[in-house]
Amino acid sequence: MKYEKVIDMLGTQRPLRSGGFYVRMRFLHSTRYSRNLEKSFCYRFFRWILWFSVLLYFLSSFIVTRNKPTTSVSRTIVSPSKNLHSLVEDPSHNSSAMRISSGLFKGLKVYVYDLPSKYNTDWLSNERCSSHLFASEVAIHRALISGDVRTLDPWEADFFFVPVYVSCNFSTVNGFPAIGHARSLISSAIKHVSSQLPFWNRSLGSDHVFVASHDFGSCFHTLEHVAMADGVPEFLRNSIILQTFGVKHKHPCQEVDNIVIPPYVSPERVRTTLGESPLTGRRDIFAYFRGKMEVHPKNVSGRFYSKRVRTLIWRKYGNDRRFYLRRHRFARFESEILRSKFCLCPLGWAPWSPRLVESVALGCVPVIIADGIRLPFPSAVPWAEISLTVAENDVGSLGRVLEHVASTNLTRIQRKLWDQDVREALLFNDPMLPGDATWHVLIALSERLHRSHNRRQ
Repeated sequence: MKYEKVIDMLGTQRPLRSGGFYVRMRFLHSTRYSRNLEKSFCYRFFRWILWFSVLLYFLSSFIVTRNKPTTSVSRTIVSPSKNLHSLVEDPSHNSSAMRISSGLFKGLKVYVYDLPSKYNTDWLSNERCSSHLFASEVAIHRALISGDVRTLDPWEADFFFVPVYVSCNFSTVNGFPAIGHARSLISSAIKHVSSQLPFWNRSLGSDHVFVASHDFGSCFHTLEHVAMADGVPEFLRNSIILQTFGVKHKHPCQEVDNIVIPPYVSPERVRTTLGESPLTGRRDIFAYFRGKMEVHPKNVSGRFYSKRVRTLIWRKYGNDRRFYLRRHRFARFESEILRSKFCLCPLGWAPWSPRLVESVALGCVPVIIADGIRLPFPSAVPWAEISLTVAENDVGSLGRVLEHVASTNLTRIQRKLWDQDVREALLFNDPMLPGDATWHVLIALSERLHRSHNRRQ
């Protein structure tokens, strides 16, 4: 009775605990709990292992694809030095100002070596270094530094530009560029780059580019007979040379892959002159020439300056009222070109002359007197349509030839000559502009991509 009352007072009936059943249930519950804990831990551990494996896979794939070269040299991106940055006012602005079409240059990439300043920027202490007729070596360097084709990663480069200024060593005697040190300076630069990076030795220099903007280009001498005897230095024979010298016949100084470039003429001075007087303004000078014309030509090692052509012009037309001939310098000579119909461009020691660029840039019909000359950028500049060519032996008939052209098709020649695209193609701008001289250098390089080690690979 007491037992039943207790149950009624609780209101529920609890089964009596069986010791074995209770212990068994606690054991099963504990086992399941521990298994759940173990399962949860294993799951988290497996998940972290999986994520780490995936991350490791993508990281290793990236490293493998980026490190294609098999050489023992580590892959490094070389940043330009402060000296090179000082050449460009605002590289990011210059780059964004002109976005080059990768299709036009076929994805060309150029690496510019960061050489010690003794090879280039130290020479800029002389202001003439960046403005005289051989200054394309400076102008091209500047344009490439700020250009979109430049890469800071040498492993992805198609070509390697070696910026050595050899024409800024001006003689203290006559003020002319003295290039007797050129070969040793370039040889030293090659030793430097080949000891620092593997790219010269990899191709023996075949994908390396140099500028030789002086008289006989890659022969590095101002007198032709010496240049021909010396020939192209052995260490440059595999490389690409940008040079002002070019002839159509066989010549030792072009026995190397070379691209003929124009001599340097300041684009700022050209634009300043055109800003003062229009291109289509009055041209009251019939035939113009200002420059060295020897009354009595001097024999230098059995050779005469300009092959006596300039002397013959002076003797024949010095008193001819149609010809405006001057033998002395004049700071404002561009204004005289802008007033002229025909500008004489006779050879000097070399066949080319800065007058080729000055006359085209200022709209004066160039009269080329240099047998066999090879002219720059013929695909962009239609030389046969904008200029006249007179043989060196025919300078005695120069007056009659010019009179005939003036009375027949001068207007047609001038119309093509005054095309802005034609004139801009011969000027080196900083920064580079579409269609200018450096632009056409890059087009010529893009046609040589078969020389690129990366493209061959």
